[in-house]
Amino acid sequence: MNFPLQGGIPLKALALFSGGLDSLLAIKLIQEAGVEVEGVNFLQPFLGPEEEKRVVNHLQNLISQLGVELHIVRLGDDYLRMLENPKHGYGKAANPCLDCHIFFLRKAGELMQELGAAFLVTGEVVGQRPKSQYRGAFPKIDAESGLAGLIVRPLSAGLLPPTIPEQKDWISLDHCPSIQGRQRKTQLELAQKYGLEYEAPAGGCLLTNVEYGRKVKDLIKADGQLTIDSLRLLRIGRHFRLSASYKGIVGRNHRENQVLFRYFYQHRRAEGFYLFSALGAPGPLALGLGNPAADDLEKLARLTIRYGDHAPETVVTVKFLTSGSAHRLTTLSIQPAPKETPFDGDRFRIT
Repeated sequence: MNFPLQGGIPLKALALFSGGLDSLLAIKLIQEAGVEVEGVNFLQPFLGPEEEKRVVNHLQNLISQLGVELHIVRLGDDYLRMLENPKHGYGKAANPCLDCHIFFLRKAGELMQELGAAFLVTGEVVGQRPKSQYRGAFPKIDAESGLAGLIVRPLSAGLLPPTIPEQKDWISLDHCPSIQGRQRKTQLELAQKYGLEYEAPAGGCLLTNVEYGRKVKDLIKADGQLTIDSLRLLRIGRHFRLSASYKGIVGRNHRENQVLFRYFYQHRRAEGFYLFSALGAPGPLALGLGNPAADDLEKLARLTIRYGDHAPETVVTVKFLTSGSAHRLTTLSIQPAPKETPFDGDRFRIT
């Protein structure tokens, strides 16, 4: 392909690639304008190593249809600090959509400079998403990212003011559509035209999940700071806020019990980790985190029993390990709660 020149150098663009059809089409449309394109995907820190590997392989397979090199950027502490205190606030869950978008664009802008690219490309569509893809949001996003005029949105090109690459005649977007709203007809027609393989949209960003978002906000309130480990753990088990400084997680199946077991042993030399198991019948493991109040250990022991197969109205032995300098095994005999004052574990449930 003969690329247009900028200062005698072939013009290059960097595309934000989510793996969806819109970002595939955006890349293809810019390639049709005669521009070399590379892609970047930002991996959010919710994925475990094996899941991350599958996601990256999937993204590589999709973008290979267009012959584009894909850069993978793993988000770290600076992303978590933004998530804890987003300037523009959250959506219905823990989704800081505007702040996230601005963050990704800033990161992409840094990579754009490293690669010698001239502008960014996104698959955004005017009116497709209420928080970050309405027409009035684009100027705010572009200005706060420090990339005003350098973000090209080819799927809605006919509806938006000309960007710097268009004004300087680096590219022409006359062949690009003017897609608006959430309809997919035009995108599907373009996918067929270009012979692109794609997948139907999945569940979307985990932060938009109300239950997961509730756990994220609880963690921020209790701990004040997120970590990659703590975010990944939010996907495992039933979560209970037993007191301001203590939380319990009860496994839902064998796989989750294994995760909780490994997590405890990875942190067994640190303070503030507790691993519970009820004897006498099949049941879950439970992980305690933090500094327990006087009755928190008994609460988590009762929750461990509740989700097991123990006979009602029986005394159950629960053992738990304590991490750190006080590393020890403790045994509790849990009496059945009185019928007139039953133990209400649901009131501690985060989700």
